[in-house]
Amino acid sequence: MYISVKQAAEKWGISDRRVRILCSEGKIPGVIREGRRWRIPAEAGKPKDGRYKSTENLLVSIDRKKTELDSRRL
Repeated sequence: MYISVKQAAEKWGISDRRVRILCSEGKIPGVIREGRRWRIPAEAGKPKDGRYKSTENLLVSIDRKKTELDSRRL
């Protein structure tokens, strides 16, 4: 059983546009594109939001990545 983009947006509490973006990026498993419509499995859960909520978290992530890359260099 599949649900529409509008139904998924209401279920997950996000906009229709955001659901379409998640579908096009392949972040919802089992999604099917039929013409201009997306069919989303009814049992699919809302994907984790990978965006950074604050600049502090972003800076911590950058520092961690820099340390990792520095450790690989000779």
